[in-house]
Amino acid sequence: VDESELLTVPDGWKEPAFTREDNPKGLLEESSFATLFPKYREAYLKECWPLVQKALGEHYVNAALDLIEGSMTVTTTKKTFDPYAIIRARDLIKLLARSVPFEQAVRILQDDVACDIVKIGSLVRKRETFVKRRARLLGPKGSTLKALELLTNCYIMVQGNTVSALGPFSGLKEVRKVVLDTMKNIHPIYNIKTLMIKRELAKDPELRTQSWERFLPKFKRKNLKKRKEPKKKNTKKEYTPFPPPQPESQIDKELASGEYFLKERQKKRKQMEEIKAKQADAIKKRQEERNKAFIPPKEKPAVKTKKASTEKKIDIEAIKEKVKNAKKKKLGALPEEEVKLKMAADEKKKKKK
Repeated sequence: VDESELLTVPDGWKEPAFTREDNPKGLLEESSFATLFPKYREAYLKECWPLVQKALGEHYVNAALDLIEGSMTVTTTKKTFDPYAIIRARDLIKLLARSVPFEQAVRILQDDVACDIVKIGSLVRKRETFVKRRARLLGPKGSTLKALELLTNCYIMVQGNTVSALGPFSGLKEVRKVVLDTMKNIHPIYNIKTLMIKRELAKDPELRTQSWERFLPKFKRKNLKKRKEPKKKNTKKEYTPFPPPQPESQIDKELASGEYFLKERQKKRKQMEEIKAKQADAIKKRQEERNKAFIPPKEKPAVKTKKASTEKKIDIEAIKEKVKNAKKKKLGALPEEEVKLKMAADEKKKKKK
């Protein structure tokens, strides 16, 4: 027998159900789980709680609803024979607290159904960004979420800071990956395309034992926004063990220029000359700005009109003939052809009479 055939599960195979015969003595100790639920779920839980107790009663698990504390509790009994029933009951009350309807949540009690609650609230820092990415997971009118449900065979519920998924184990793995990638700013459409290709490849029995990497698309992230470079770039100077030179004092500058040895009168005179020179420059600039208004703008050069070309020869004889024909015609007179037709019509009328 080929080893690959031993490792594969045959199609349509199901694990036999766990019965009382497998565990006739029951459980040794009592186990219990409790979970809190928000205030807005209180009215719905009140209505569907008898159905919850009935569904758990089939597996011999007790359920209690405490409206004062806002909690749900599930406990095993002496009749409980399935040790995993309490874990499924715990998942059931968790899903009910996360706004999953009872019709879907009760499926967790089946053997081939599991659940996964993904916490997405702490994956994004900014609240606005989180809301946008959560809406991206839903898609326009819930189309993206519906496509994901069809590809993974899972029921998905996005509520608040969590995403609840219910379905087979293989589907839950894909749902968690898509949700986490969406929160990392990877659009869910890329993962949906990959899932669609995998679905088609799974139909071919020859490709089951082969790698599918060559068929799957590879999407590269493109950072279109580049970091803006600052206008002033601070360049690091080369390190030198020597300190920078000491800046010159006012006395050193006066000694270098020779002002230090001048008398006070001469110093004042020099300062006045510098002030007058600055004032003269300022007056000159101001006057130039005022004179700009009186400078006439440059006129555009006049465009010379081209003379009418006298190359075309005028046919004088043709004009003369037209003038002669016009003189023959009387004002308001009919042309010759119309006159002849009129005459012929008049003659016919006379003959008929």
